[in-house]
Amino acid sequence: MGAPLSIAFFASSLVSAYWNGAATYYRGMVRALAGLGHRIVFYEPDAYERQSHRDMDDPDWAKVVVYPATESGVMRSLEAAKGSDLVIKASGVGVFDELLEREVLRLKNEGTQVIFWDVDAPATLERIAANTNDPFRALIPQYDLVLTYGGGDPIVRRYTSFGARTCIPIYNALDPETHYPVHSEPRLEADLSFLGNRLPDRERRVEEFFLAVAKRLPERSFLLAGSGWDDKERSGNVKYLGHLGTCDHNAFNCSPMAVLNVSRDGMARNGFSPATRVFEAAGAGACMITDQWEGVEQFFEPEREIYVAASGEEVAEIMDRLTPSLAAAVGSRALTRVRAQHTYAHRARQFQEIFSAGAKGKPSTGGTL
Repeated sequence: MGAPLSIAFFASSLVSAYWNGAATYYRGMVRALAGLGHRIVFYEPDAYERQSHRDMDDPDWAKVVVYPATESGVMRSLEAAKGSDLVIKASGVGVFDELLEREVLRLKNEGTQVIFWDVDAPATLERIAANTNDPFRALIPQYDLVLTYGGGDPIVRRYTSFGARTCIPIYNALDPETHYPVHSEPRLEADLSFLGNRLPDRERRVEEFFLAVAKRLPERSFLLAGSGWDDKERSGNVKYLGHLGTCDHNAFNCSPMAVLNVSRDGMARNGFSPATRVFEAAGAGACMITDQWEGVEQFFEPEREIYVAASGEEVAEIMDRLTPSLAAAVGSRALTRVRAQHTYAHRARQFQEIFSAGAKGKPSTGGTL
């Protein structure tokens, strides 16, 4: 590799997972990049009560700068980021995204590359396709590189069609120092559990793949966690926890017989977009059931390392034949696979290969896995 890079990273939050589904992705990538010697300053706004719901202290592997959620706060942070080798603007910061996407490009010069890192590419691309006046459309060709949270060749083709110079998916993964097998906890035991915030582009699928299955299987126990489901109608065999801090995620994954993954609409339509929680659950040795999406077999082998269901009815059928011993065997194989192929150390090496020529070099088009 070239010399270690100084990286300015503008994103939603590194220190709080509150209404911030990408938190563990950022943590895994930033920590692994720091482990390779790169120096990261992570800029995040004081917004959405995230700072009052922190679930980690400032790490020793990155400098965290929390700026006021104001236009002047944004501009001061951009000024501070000048001179970095790489400046990264992630999607979904949550406040002043348009301003950041435009102004971050002013930091480009001979020694600074500016990158857009899309952690929800299907939604971004659907949004700009539907609105020819979306200001981000004209900015895409100006970025040196677009990285995405996933999406495979379909996302690469679509970003390229909007003028992206290069688009490379870097999939989410496992941080084995954060997610690993632990003892089960009685309060988190269930036959099937689901963790996810209530979002408009996820709710219908949660209804089909989880809540309807609970009604169909009244003798089974179900556990729902995540923000926003308080007033959602659910059957009596569904226990609701509310927001679950990341400190409890390992126990959440290890306590039920199986854990359900439900994709958001755009990611399910596009495929090649495994949720971070798929890798986290595998890292805890959980038996996973996922809704069907194209490309799942690139990450885990169906029926051996993960169960795949095309409908709520298929989830119920899997639950009918699943036993604790069978679930344990599937979870064990998933754990072996994820540690061997899908850790953030693997992803950080991919990132490093992309910039192997150094900050002034042109990005290569390294593989997606």
